Amino acid sequence: MKALANEIAKNLVLAGIQSLTIVDHALVTESDLGAQFFISEADIGMNRAEAAAPQIRKLNSRVNVIVDPSDIRSKGPDYFGAFDVVIATDLHPDSLNIINTATRINHRPFYAAGVHGFYGFIFSDLIQHDYVVEREKSNRATVIGLETRTRGVVDVKEKREGEKRIEMVTKRELYSTWFLASDAATLPPEFLKSKRRLKAVTPVLSCLRALWEFVQLQDGRLPSTKEDLKMFTVLATQKHKALGLPEETMRSEVLRKFLQNLGSEIAPVTAVLGGQLAQDVINVLGARQQPIQNMVVFDGDAMEAPMFALHPEGALGEALLPISVGAENGAVMMNGGDMVMNGGIPFQGDIQILD
Repeated sequence: MKALANEIAKNLVLAGIQSLTIVDHALVTESDLGAQFFISEADIGMNRAEAAAPQIRKLNSRVNVIVDPSDIRSKGPDYFGAFDVVIATDLHPDSLNIINTATRINHRPFYAAGVHGFYGFIFSDLIQHDYVVEREKSNRATVIGLETRTRGVVDVKEKREGEKRIEMVTKRELYSTWFLASDAATLPPEFLKSKRRLKAVTPVLSCLRALWEFVQLQDGRLPSTKEDLKMFTVLATQKHKALGLPEETMRSEVLRKFLQNLGSEIAPVTAVLGGQLAQDVINVLGARQQPIQNMVVFDGDAMEAPMFALHPEGALGEALLPISVGAENGAVMMNGGDMVMNGGIPFQGDIQILD
């Protein structure tokens, strides 16, 4: 229940979800006091979730805030089936693999997110998600079928609002797992065919992929020694090349700044990413607006948060379920329900944030 989870919890509770379950087995330390606004110096030594819960409850007394101080890695797959959405923040990549596998088995939407100083990411695996877009009908008929590799139109209905004819277009987004998207997936073809677009891709994406592999190889440890920095540089260069990105965009300055930010929390960054993730959850539960597809990368140097559809070749969505059962471990959790958002559209949502 660190700074990013604080922001997500705040936004979802203020939105009026029914319940929120926070899972965190760690204790509050002095280093938690910098950017986490639900705790104080008096909470040092307490369980992090239990310390944050009273302040979260004060935001909206109608939201049921549940605390689970156990280690999320001890939970079986059935545990995640009780929630409508599971959100994992600032966790080891192996933990993200395990939790995403469990959410796939239970057909539950999954979000992963993390921050390192001025840099961060949001990942979503909604498996297969339908949503409705309302728009004024144009002279051109909306065709049922694929729009992109991941998105298609599955239904079109009409209604009248006064003199206007309104289309209610149901679209479907298909997703892949964290295990596939975080490393094996390439950039979309429209990027690979354009040198200009490749040059504009933030090298932070390559650095994040290198970091995820580094902590897996080093049992969760962040780069710190001279040997670590060499290893990280090699990994980042390899990831950059695998994405097909220009060599010149992976500058030594980029690597230096990224490494200097590792392990830190900056409140404005967590506010931006936490707000974006929470809003996407609300949109998904309300089945309105196009959701995140599927990786947002926050680059604090450029003050940009571009979104990339990172998918491997082959089947997506429900078709991936048979091979989803091979991932790995842990996360932060929220649980919500009976919300009325987006112009009075009722929806249910049990949300889980794992930290």
